[in-house]
Amino acid sequence: MRLLVTGGAGYIGSVVTAQLVEEGHEVTVLDDLSTGHADAVPAGARFVRGTIGETGTLLGESFTGFDAVLHFAAKSLVGESVERPGLYWSNNLGGTLALLDAMRRAGVGRIVFSSTAATYGEPERTPISETDPTRPTNPYGASKLAVDTALSAFAGLYGLAAVSLRYFNVAGAYGDLRERHTVETHLIPNVLKVALGERESVSLFGTDYPTPDGTCVRDYIHVADLARAHLLALDATAAGAHQIFNLGNGTGFSVKEVIDVCREVTGHEIPVTVGPRRPGDPAVLVASSEKIQRELGWKPVHPALRDIVADAWAAAIGKGSVSA
Repeated sequence: MRLLVTGGAGYIGSVVTAQLVEEGHEVTVLDDLSTGHADAVPAGARFVRGTIGETGTLLGESFTGFDAVLHFAAKSLVGESVERPGLYWSNNLGGTLALLDAMRRAGVGRIVFSSTAATYGEPERTPISETDPTRPTNPYGASKLAVDTALSAFAGLYGLAAVSLRYFNVAGAYGDLRERHTVETHLIPNVLKVALGERESVSLFGTDYPTPDGTCVRDYIHVADLARAHLLALDATAAGAHQIFNLGNGTGFSVKEVIDVCREVTGHEIPVTVGPRRPGDPAVLVASSEKIQRELGWKPVHPALRDIVADAWAAAIGKGSVSA
């Protein structure tokens, strides 16, 4: 198939692009490189620099030749979304609406959307299922939920075939494709930065949660497993339908467990600075992936936390992960 991957120079988008190229698809990556990296675009994929709002203009007549879009381009920092909500609404929702209009005009009828567990907000229960209430607590989650609403509308009005994948914490690496964020907010890469000598310590916020070791529990999924789900979702798109699937490991790991595994994998002490709880941090966030396992046959191949961390560490020190 001829596929467009928006945000394909970013962490997750580049891994999905790599798997698509390996499967023999003809892939074009559209990315403005505001957070992505040109050298992350896999060999074999065509690269076009620009924003999703410019999709129709940048690709012109050639856009009519695409079979589907995999949409990753978005602003994704929760803190920044609170400080600059307009940026998130204009980019995440406004940009996606421009993309959807360009798709409709060009007759491109299939899309897989990179959504987020932030659409759920603070859950009433865990594991979180697709039928649980969506009550985002920040503009990032709210803008992603608004895109889901738009996808449902376009499916009903124009017959769009859409799948949204809501995922939790993504980690690991695929070959030499790894997390390289200018502003890093994720736990595993920040812990590994300490082992690399780029940080003095890692911050641990709260040790008195109602969890086995007192620290927050989160769901981690290997980026290679996550990418594979996008390929399955692409095949599962159905005209006039907007389907939503959660993606997660199904098993939660505490902050302390993550730090201990990073110590084991890297052989570094990794000092910890303990601070108070952060406002709004739920004790446990774990996804139920039963629906996508049941309906699409997906299941994580690399569920072990040690494998996830080991791949991230291997890529960080230039040895490449074992999961490519």
